[in-house]
Amino acid sequence: MCHDAEENHQMDRFKVREVQCSACLTVQQTQQTCQQCHLLFGEYYCDICHLFDKDKKQYHCQPCGICRIGPREKYFHCEKCNLCLAQDLQGNHKCVENVSRQNCPVCMEDIHTSRIGAHVLPCGHLLHKTCFDDMIRTGAYRCPLCMHSACDMQNHWKEIDKEIAQSPMPTEYQGAMVKIMCNDCQAHCTVPFHVLGMKCTSCGSYNTAQDGGLIHQTAKTSRQQLPKC
Repeated sequence: MCHDAEENHQMDRFKVREVQCSACLTVQQTQQTCQQCHLLFGEYYCDICHLFDKDKKQYHCQPCGICRIGPREKYFHCEKCNLCLAQDLQGNHKCVENVSRQNCPVCMEDIHTSRIGAHVLPCGHLLHKTCFDDMIRTGAYRCPLCMHSACDMQNHWKEIDKEIAQSPMPTEYQGAMVKIMCNDCQAHCTVPFHVLGMKCTSCGSYNTAQDGGLIHQTAKTSRQQLPKC
């Protein structure tokens, strides 16, 4: 990883067969301790990835094919997502097949081998943790891939309820309806039009998209009647 960050080409870590001790300069087979001067090359050593590092409770995940920062007991490998996830997500997340093999949709950098932690969205898609934090900080609350809400928005929806109740639409728009599609539950419904948001009648989300123009309701009281003779 240090090599790849400084060079314009990548090194295949799995093909490494020899290392040179930086203290005594002895060239030898890859191992954790120098065979000549007994210098410890790394507190952690993986003989598959040929990774030398400080002890960060790393472990090698065979299905992932790489070493990950642990401790191991706090993570499990999801076979469908093909990724190690925190234990509290076991049976508590939406699986997306091989999701980590896709690049982060925000920064377009690799997720699977990244040293930056991944954040699992409610929809099952992955973002780098830093990218997710930036999204929330800037007020972007939807998954860049499927537009599903990226976090629990219930309190925010309640605030929009209050704002709409205190902000009636002008007379010419009162009674106007509009068809919407909900990005959170995929329901299609017809709801009152309001510039502050259109609420899904199925799940209560304001993460909706308008489908077509306004539907004006013609009220009997609005019809002009000819004067009687």
